[in-house]
Amino acid sequence: MTESRSATSLPLLPAAAFILVWSSGYIAGPAGVDAVAPFTLLGARFTVAAILAIALARWLRGPLRIDKRNLTRVCGVGLMMNALQFGLMYVAFDAGLGATLGALFHSLSPVLTAVLAGLLLRERLTRVQVGGFVLGVAGVLLVLGPEVSGAGGTLGVTMAILSVLTLSLGSLGQRWISSGPDPLWAAAIQFAVSAPPLVALALIVEGTASVTKPAQGLGIVLYLAVVNSILGLLLLGTLMRSGGGGASSSVFFLMPPVTAVLAFLCFGDTLNLRELTGLVVTVAGVGVATRKRRLRIAAPI
Repeated sequence: MTESRSATSLPLLPAAAFILVWSSGYIAGPAGVDAVAPFTLLGARFTVAAILAIALARWLRGPLRIDKRNLTRVCGVGLMMNALQFGLMYVAFDAGLGATLGALFHSLSPVLTAVLAGLLLRERLTRVQVGGFVLGVAGVLLVLGPEVSGAGGTLGVTMAILSVLTLSLGSLGQRWISSGPDPLWAAAIQFAVSAPPLVALALIVEGTASVTKPAQGLGIVLYLAVVNSILGLLLLGTLMRSGGGGASSSVFFLMPPVTAVLAFLCFGDTLNLRELTGLVVTVAGVGVATRKRRLRIAAPI
């Protein structure tokens, strides 16, 4: 599905705030897994986010109204977009994948979604989209360089690849959800359905000694739940009302450079010439591929 409106039609302040909030998630992720094991961190995040989102949806939208068919689809997409996508990326962060590289991988998602739609759903796929995706992948490979040990090794890179794949598949899955369910209630359900499997994984895989820095961990959980999940959701709603369903993808290519700046400010991370070139190549590829034809994608908030 396409969207004809461009990024220039989006309100500047909400768009800038959304980019900053979304990009900050790639900073909070590595900082969070430094204090709390990945599944424990995410289980706590989505538990808090679900409670807040349900309360907000009840207050702003009234009682939940959704049919069984859409409820099943909303839950399935929620598990893919939240539990799987974030679970995989946070394991990558825990393995050593950096914030900027994580943002770079996810920046490929709008174009990968279009490629998958062409391959799986026989939707029209343009040469520009294919070229942009190839250019984006080439840029990521350039950032990775000949050695992957600094990016979490084989485990970190593999988990990141699977994460962007689940994000794109989840975006395709959104198309099977009718326009009936309220977006705020749908998000609340998706947060709620993602928490139990993550908590179960945390107890099975990580055990009870999964928190090494309680104060930092609590701060990151609250930040991710309140700022990334709730505030990010509200900002996305503002953008979608102004720019349509492709609003988030219209600014997707801006996330990696903003994340790189935040990573420098927060962690002191710097990019060498090869990595900086790869960043520019990826941003250019994604920007070109999404410039003419806005792609529908749900924000990984």
